[in-house]
Amino acid sequence: MKDILIITSYFPPEIGAASNRIFHLADGLQKRNYKVSVITPLPNYPTGRLFDAYRGKLKQTNKENNITTHRLWIYATVSKNKFLRLIAMLSYSYSLLWFFTFNKIPKTVIVQSPPLLVAFTSMFLLRSKKRKLILNVSDLWPIAGLELGALKKGFSYRLLEKIEHFNYKKAHVVLGQSEEILTHITSIFPEKETFLYRNYPDFEAPEIKYHKQEGKLQLVYAGLLGIAQGVLKLCQELDFNKIEFHIYGSGAEQKEIEAFIESNPKLPIYFHGRVTRKELHQVLLQYDIAIIPLLNRIYGSVPSKIFEYAKLALPIIYFGGGEGETIIKEHRLGWVARVGDYKHLNSVISKICYTEISTTFKEQIKEAAICKFDFNTQLDQLQDLL
Repeated sequence: MKDILIITSYFPPEIGAASNRIFHLADGLQKRNYKVSVITPLPNYPTGRLFDAYRGKLKQTNKENNITTHRLWIYATVSKNKFLRLIAMLSYSYSLLWFFTFNKIPKTVIVQSPPLLVAFTSMFLLRSKKRKLILNVSDLWPIAGLELGALKKGFSYRLLEKIEHFNYKKAHVVLGQSEEILTHITSIFPEKETFLYRNYPDFEAPEIKYHKQEGKLQLVYAGLLGIAQGVLKLCQELDFNKIEFHIYGSGAEQKEIEAFIESNPKLPIYFHGRVTRKELHQVLLQYDIAIIPLLNRIYGSVPSKIFEYAKLALPIIYFGGGEGETIIKEHRLGWVARVGDYKHLNSVISKICYTEISTTFKEQIKEAAICKFDFNTQLDQLQDLL
């Protein structure tokens, strides 16, 4: 039985795409007879506060689903203050340093990036000719930070670029969730071995449910309510003549969204809060269309919701540009609106009618997900690199 260590900043019971991606990777590997261990911070995402069950602890080790999980201390915050966010990343890096010093580390290690500094700590301290380091890149930093407006070009940006390049250089294999990510990496290190590892879901596709064929279209958003997603902007810009808008999740914009709904009681916007992923899958089946927005196009980003919603046979309006837009069009998963163009988004929505959201259309979406976005096929191919 081969030992594999996964180092990540997100893991259940935390919610979100990053947490789900790493859990399914760990669970899939242990089902293939690998001895899997995970290092992760004490749960705190996305609230920025340690979950109640973990407060007052410096670390905790437990075993669930045959996965040994080491939860380490972190200074938890979701503050927009860059200094505090840096402290949070450095605190986890400090915990990793202590863990590496006093524990035996397997010969194969998968490191999640971003955060860049956490990945750098792992790649720097664990580099060895006898150890295989696999870097799993889900977003391109610092490029994404620049496009989101969180970073500006200057000394700190150049420093982060050096850290980014160091991480790629020390990795024996780089996994990327998009073709754009892999193209970026091979432009820097042409000989680097890479593998396209998308965030495909690992659950049984449910039966398709019948939907009403009258009234307003029920549009749903589910996920992180962060600045990048721009859900508050959607609430402000959507034309509600034909739709009602349902929101699930939590994050930095939550209070502003709730305040907007309270101050505009006549708008058909409904905030349902946060639910578990299992509950969400059942809830989503009652809606007509899901929307996947990004406030700005982010190079390298492919929202994992595309693959999850497809497996739920839920038609998608994609409002994020880039590679995700190509996937929606290629596999006919729904509709595309130009990123940042709310007039075009409203125009696209206004032309959708119930006859388009047919059982046949949903079956076609589900079939595409099963055939093209299969988690187990992808993981079987990844095994050859481990």
